[in-house]
Amino acid sequence: MIFPDGTSNVLENVVALKSDLTSIVEPDFGLLDELLSLEVLTRLELADVRSERTVYRRNAALLDLMTSQDQCEKFLRALQRTGQRHIANLITLDGGYKNNDIIFGRLIDKN
Repeated sequence: MIFPDGTSNVLENVVALKSDLTSIVEPDFGLLDELLSLEVLTRLELADVRSERTVYRRNAALLDLMTSQDQCEKFLRALQRTGQRHIANLITLDGGYKNNDIIFGRLIDKN
């Protein structure tokens, strides 16, 4: 959702896109460490996410921990800092969806 002042509810967008983000976020090459340095994750949470066997499950575990607007804004910053700006843009641009957009090979109609 983008508000009239141009800001967005990042938490709402992350929740709405969770199933898609699970497939496209790359957690293993700096993102998790960046989230630790931004104090989004604790060391225990980081260890729990890293213990998941597949990248998809690591992403699901990570996204389950994103429960506040502040965490999600820092998540966007971490995505940008780790070369995943395209994913941050997807999240901030009205959840990545526009009326009759095609995203991830699917036609989305928000009318």
